[in-house]
Amino acid sequence: MKKPTHEQILNASGNGVIATDAFGVVIFANYMVRDLFGLDPEVISGCRISELLPLPAMAVAEALKTGKPVFGRHVQAEDRSMAMNVTLIRQDRQIKGTVCSFQPTELLEISVRELESHKNLNRQLNAIFESSSDGLWVCDGQGNVTNVNSASEKLNGIRSMEVVGKNVSELMADGLFDRSVTLEVLKTRRQVSMIQRIRRTGRTLLITGTPVFDESGKISMVVLSERDTTQLNTMREQLEQVRQVSEKFREEFAELSLLELKKQEIVTENPKMRQVLSLALKLAHLETSNILILGESGTGKGLLAKFIHKNSHRNGKPFVQINCAALPESLLEAELFGYEKGAFTGAREQGKAGLFELAQGGTLFLDEIGDLPLAVQAKLLKYLDDHEIMRLGSLKPTRIDCTVVAATNRDLEELAKGRLFRRDLFYRLNTFTIRIPPLRQRPDDVFELTRYFLDKYNGLYKTNKHISPVAVRALQSQMLPGNVRELESIIKKATIMSDKELVDEFVIATLGGIEGLCGSEPTPKGKDVLSEGIGRTEREIFEKAMKECKSTRELARYLGISQPTAVRKLKKHGLSSALMHKRIGLKFK
Repeated sequence: MKKPTHEQILNASGNGVIATDAFGVVIFANYMVRDLFGLDPEVISGCRISELLPLPAMAVAEALKTGKPVFGRHVQAEDRSMAMNVTLIRQDRQIKGTVCSFQPTELLEISVRELESHKNLNRQLNAIFESSSDGLWVCDGQGNVTNVNSASEKLNGIRSMEVVGKNVSELMADGLFDRSVTLEVLKTRRQVSMIQRIRRTGRTLLITGTPVFDESGKISMVVLSERDTTQLNTMREQLEQVRQVSEKFREEFAELSLLELKKQEIVTENPKMRQVLSLALKLAHLETSNILILGESGTGKGLLAKFIHKNSHRNGKPFVQINCAALPESLLEAELFGYEKGAFTGAREQGKAGLFELAQGGTLFLDEIGDLPLAVQAKLLKYLDDHEIMRLGSLKPTRIDCTVVAATNRDLEELAKGRLFRRDLFYRLNTFTIRIPPLRQRPDDVFELTRYFLDKYNGLYKTNKHISPVAVRALQSQMLPGNVRELESIIKKATIMSDKELVDEFVIATLGGIEGLCGSEPTPKGKDVLSEGIGRTEREIFEKAMKECKSTRELARYLGISQPTAVRKLKKHGLSSALMHKRIGLKFK
């Protein structure tokens, strides 16, 4: 069979080809030149390329002059755009001519797009392969390893370069694993799953091998996926622990919500106070004793003690409360521990049971424990040690089982340092400490409590009083040293005493924002006292907030308003950034 000539081969090319000698004279052109440029290959042979195609001629001249090929030149022929490459014909190290290749750009663009598409697809597949949390192996139809992902390297204690290119039977003989899923798949021609023991890492893996068939029905590759069953068991145990904890908290919060619905007067939206209630609920469920509640006056220490009692298993037993600061030492000891007949002058003939005995099986709440006399402290410490009390005048101890909850607004540690409180009793009472934050640190609770007390006293006194956000913010800006007790007193008085349904005037006057607002002097005609008073109070609120904040953004967060509103209010009250810096030494952004 006669082989095709070079001329026939070039004429069959899809690209246009023009060859020139070393002087730029055309010595050959293939048939595609006719389609691209409308030039007859036989006619142009012997003509200078500069006379036929000026732009390609420039590239030819450049290549001949520099002795270097030219690639990627753009050539325009009528309505077609082409990419042109010029290469050199060399013989005995001398340049004998050039070969110009012309490729239509639409074909080039198609090739580029297809190449880019394949690159993207390959990139995606590689990313999926490497990001899988399961170990992945790919073997060919003969069981040779072609790829291993990084997850499998960790599971098997190997590096991909150690195994890629090797046959799985060789790896099994080397002791990498005890059984081969790949060989089983090649043998059965179906998906196979088995448990495999990895000797290097000591892991037990669940491995699934899946065959991939080509068009002729032969197995072209085997894909293996590995999963660490040890990790699955650990995750199952952790999930069960999380589920148990979640269930426990769900029950506690459900119970806490139920308790609020039962109107135990515990109203809070503050996260810190929620943590306090959660801790109190936990201690109640565990029936712990020696609980010390710390907090300022009026924060609700007694209410929290009742909360602990009602949510313990002792809730069916007595809750006994005493204020240690309300009685003198002689009477306090008798009240706590009781006395026998004839114990002292004026004692009952039949004697009297003390509060410890009355609290048998229940809870004894010792309020203001910091004011407990030292002599009584010694007897209390003895009870906490051995759970026995001795009545005054008695020689026989009585065993008592009750939860002791103490509360104070004083610093017991400082009292202990000053020998005004027994240090050993302090350590005994300080076993479980609950610290109630003051109301000034819970501005969100001021709003909730205000609404709660308004509803409470509106229902009690058959009124329909309400309060505006301005007055609520005025309350939130106050120190309220009496805390919840003081706030309740303000709202109660406003509900009863205010002649208007909107109690803002009375509340602000109570806080000292408007002097003589509730007095007997008549309101000046044409003067809006309420607006003026609210404006003054608003200014005071902003001035106080400035002392706590360093920017308008921080000021807005502090007051619960937007930053534009904060800026507008500052301008309204003449509290610009420069003025504020001058008066209180702060610079606002």
